[in-house]
Amino acid sequence: MSRVAVVTGANKGIGLAIVKGLCKQFDGTVYLTARDESKGQEAVKELNEQGCQPRFHQLDVLSLDSIHRFKQHLEKEHQGLDVLVNNAGVMYGRSNPTPLVEQVEVTMGINFFGLLNLTKALMPLLKPHARIVNVSSGLGDLSYVTPERRQTFQSKQLTEEELVQMMEQFVSDVKSGVHEEKGWKMEPLAYRVSKMGATALSMVQQRQFDADPAADIVVNAVCPGWVRTDMGGPNAGRSVDKGAETPIYLALLPPNVSSPRGEFLRDKKILSF
Repeated sequence: MSRVAVVTGANKGIGLAIVKGLCKQFDGTVYLTARDESKGQEAVKELNEQGCQPRFHQLDVLSLDSIHRFKQHLEKEHQGLDVLVNNAGVMYGRSNPTPLVEQVEVTMGINFFGLLNLTKALMPLLKPHARIVNVSSGLGDLSYVTPERRQTFQSKQLTEEELVQMMEQFVSDVKSGVHEEKGWKMEPLAYRVSKMGATALSMVQQRQFDADPAADIVVNAVCPGWVRTDMGGPNAGRSVDKGAETPIYLALLPPNVSSPRGEFLRDKKILSF
């Protein structure tokens, strides 16, 4: 049975670079997924011309139906999954005129809830020694939240249900216009909170998987750094290939590795959260 790797939001930028790297280093089938089918197919064609042979499948992490169809495809074609790189993400620029409520709903929907829903859907397919990489960001720094909320995010007793409730409450507070008085005052607001959630979720998920240590399933969050992408802009200091290095490293961690497990990394080094 061949090994399988999946990268979300992979038709451009860091996601595309991760697919390219995995095609060269991963012994198995690599899926390039994207919400827009034509853009995804064009990205596959681009990689084909560079000697890489990823497979494409449409995937919109905002759509439970799309997630379900993709799960069914993996189940039928491969009966399992070895690597999941949750790279799909969005960030609204500071001058973007989109109303804050819409920014928060879309950003949290993709960056946190989409990541959560896809991972939970694919969990039954994870093979022993599977690796999950959640692309997060240093912008999800907990120094921007109150000491009490920071303690909650960092708690080793934090459950998935509690984290989801906190993220849902954040969205509700924004809709009600009370988010600032609740301590959510950072900019860009939606992106920072979504990445706090993604990093914390990685640690929660690792504790869940540690209940079955024999399966050796490892989850880590990663900050790729400031990368020259549509999101990062042309003045960023890193190339997409540099941004992809640590996600690829985490995706290819060897069996039974003792560290990193449930950590937040940048440049292959563990950072505090």
